[in-house]
Amino acid sequence: MSPLETPAATAAGLMLITLAMVDIFETLLRTDGRGPLSRRVTASIWGALRLSRRRGPILFAGPLALLGAVWLWAAMLVLGWAFVLWPHLEDGFTGATSPGLADAVHVSLATLTTLGFTDLLPAADWLQIIAPLEALIGFGLLSASISYLLLIYPVLARRRTFSYELFLLREAEARTGVRFEDHPGGSPERLYAELTLRLTAIERDLIDFPATYYFADRDERFSFAATAPYLLQVARRGAEGEVSEAGRLRAELLANALDDLAETLRERFPHIRAGSTDDVFAAYAKDHLLRVPG
Repeated sequence: MSPLETPAATAAGLMLITLAMVDIFETLLRTDGRGPLSRRVTASIWGALRLSRRRGPILFAGPLALLGAVWLWAAMLVLGWAFVLWPHLEDGFTGATSPGLADAVHVSLATLTTLGFTDLLPAADWLQIIAPLEALIGFGLLSASISYLLLIYPVLARRRTFSYELFLLREAEARTGVRFEDHPGGSPERLYAELTLRLTAIERDLIDFPATYYFADRDERFSFAATAPYLLQVARRGAEGEVSEAGRLRAELLANALDDLAETLRERFPHIRAGSTDDVFAAYAKDHLLRVPG
């Protein structure tokens, strides 16, 4: 490599490493999960799988989106460190005969994964420091990714449980013809308060773990995209119906929480382009290839 190419390779490598580290930090370590690169990857995978217009493929969107983001970070780090090491293979490593980019990628991949299966060993003092640093970053990426994955599934379980409870409530009302707020001697404000509490947790989950949006459910009973419109009806029935003052207040709080959730969906997910809260939830269901309530 010529002296003029060395700074360019080093600059390109440092840029890739920096972009990867920033995106990892924004996605895995911040509370709002706003990594720009990983967000584009997950949205692209979701859009590609939706092209079939069948629900089967999108059931794999969530897991594939997570794997896609991790693979992107790993590829950027491997290539970035390879560009940094490439100019120094011949004079900074032992065992290098005709070093090229492939050798640099080999060294970087072996170091990042902490496998160490390589004949090229760092000889320069500063390279002996850089190599463990890359290995430490690779170990950190693995640990953070596994931790994030372990946190995702309790979030999905919470959302699915809430959706199933809403489904059962809707079915019970349909079978009996009795709405819970009209039951004599009942206290609907307690149920409205419980629904509001559960809903705010769902919204926070979508903010903290936006990748959960792309986990579609095979059974519509467990899909919040399918049950959210019914929850909106429940809130409006209470806010506009003949219930106690406490019940109307709690129902209004639930309606406001649903408006906030609609705003979160509009702001954070490019697939949702709608105006009113009703339109947002209809677009949410349509994006998950569910029957649009109407």
